[in-house]
Amino acid sequence: MLKKRIISCLDVKNGRTVKGVNFVNLKDAGDAIELAKKYDISGADELVFLDISATDEGRETMLDFVKNVAKNISIPFTVGGGISSVESAKKVIFSGADKVGINSAAVRNPQIINDIAKEFGNQAVVLAIDAKKTKVTESGWEIFISGGKKATGLDLLEWAKKGVGLGAGEILLNSIDKDGVKIGFDIDMLQALEKEIDVPIIASGGAGKKEDFIEVFEKTKATAALAASVFHFGEIEISELKNYLLENNVQVRV
Repeated sequence: MLKKRIISCLDVKNGRTVKGVNFVNLKDAGDAIELAKKYDISGADELVFLDISATDEGRETMLDFVKNVAKNISIPFTVGGGISSVESAKKVIFSGADKVGINSAAVRNPQIINDIAKEFGNQAVVLAIDAKKTKVTESGWEIFISGGKKATGLDLLEWAKKGVGLGAGEILLNSIDKDGVKIGFDIDMLQALEKEIDVPIIASGGAGKKEDFIEVFEKTKATAALAASVFHFGEIEISELKNYLLENNVQVRV
């Protein structure tokens, strides 16, 4: 059985980690590089860095920042934000990232998923999806882009299936409804998605206590659970979380 992964997500703006609730009211959570080093030491399996203003500002991801991350940590990391072409993905991977996360750009131009997968392999392509409950789609979950600001009308399940078909090797599913509110992962949404695709799913949005990680691993097929604020502000220590999971028969790396 594959061991479950614990991933810390750092939303980065101007080199600082920020975190909000439901994608708004951002507050500073510390220096991104220092937090990355802390998570590396404390046992995180992977990190995800999202340059949250790159897409809105129409620029590429900060490559100097990616290089600095690569120099300072030893665990795999994914970089998203501002990746809109094979060339921009290449720059990020050549700067040290193991995977690229694509979100808004993939919705606008789905072919980019296939293009990057052909260049670097499916395992290097993480399709990041921000979804929330609405009444406009068949499944009841709609895709939002531009940092959760823009509704697309796309159905979560149909978009995820299309993304996997084009070559996405992993889905990072973030619940906008649960983001930052710390009441547990969106189990219903994860259970619906896992019936439709056969690639690893990273559960994101809603972690508030250690029991939430038990729940997501027991009730869904998510291969990884991602969190941000509970790690950034010291509410949960990753090393303690992993020990807790092991005590409750969830297999993780230690």
